[in-house]
Amino acid sequence: MKEIEEQETAGLSQDTLRWVEEREGPNAKVVSAVSLKGGISSSVYGLKIKQGDPCHEAVLRQFTNVEWLREEPELALHETAALQAAHAAGLPSPRWLACDPDGGTCGLPSVLMTRLPGLVILDPVELPGWLDGLARMLAELHAAEVPPIKWSYFTYNEVSRLVVPEWTRVPEAWQKIIARVQGPVPSYVPQFIHRDYHPANVLWQEGQVSGVVDWVNACMGPAGIDTGHCRLNLVQMYGVEAADAFLESYLAAVRGGRCDVNDPYWDMLCLIEMLPGPPEVYQGWPDLGLLTLTPEWIGNRLDEYAESLVRKLASSGPIG
Repeated sequence: MKEIEEQETAGLSQDTLRWVEEREGPNAKVVSAVSLKGGISSSVYGLKIKQGDPCHEAVLRQFTNVEWLREEPELALHETAALQAAHAAGLPSPRWLACDPDGGTCGLPSVLMTRLPGLVILDPVELPGWLDGLARMLAELHAAEVPPIKWSYFTYNEVSRLVVPEWTRVPEAWQKIIARVQGPVPSYVPQFIHRDYHPANVLWQEGQVSGVVDWVNACMGPAGIDTGHCRLNLVQMYGVEAADAFLESYLAAVRGGRCDVNDPYWDMLCLIEMLPGPPEVYQGWPDLGLLTLTPEWIGNRLDEYAESLVRKLASSGPIG
């Protein structure tokens, strides 16, 4: 069997290529592998696999972040469970194909999955319709009857140790946000959430959402984390008005709910994940074609968002 030339394999080892072929079935042959853009915490490859005629495509994720693996050694198993649960619920997610949980064969923990149709779009021609589609997809995700998985939501930042960032021009707003997230947690019923839902993880085809990818952080938790995380990304990319329009569309589309995502607490809890900062441009954005952002611009937008959340909190009445 002819070996693939090195330049066609994106540096994947022969052991990894053989593992993929064995999992794909008899006579499967990886004919090319290219690195996919957008990810920063793992290496993701698009594979073309010949098994008869024509070729089909798959995606291979290899977990390369040593610190992340130290904190969460079951990342490959986590993504496996999330993909299987999402697919069983009929969500437009990749279908799980195989897993090397500890990298015993591939050298790195790895997950093999199908490749969904569509492209990431970060510069939509018509922003309102794009935001509406993004929100409706998330409402559909939250409405799905997804089998529970064993992983549960936790904050990445230690809330009790938060301090006002040095880079802000509105320290009073951040102080109020910190005080709120250190206060009582609103009641909610845990449900299956994506945990990393944002524009770079949503695929589009012919003006419609065709799929949602990157399920490794999916878990049982409050739906407000999904809306809040997406809004945080939208604020940095397009401004507060875009984030507000997204939330309005989500609230119009969602059918019931086990979490009051309109409570500013959830947006604040997602916002403090930016601390201590200073603000930076997420590398996935320029990699995927959004080239206009600067750290200064993002910092100003985060401050504007902080002030808007404080106003919303004040208008919502006393906590309790």
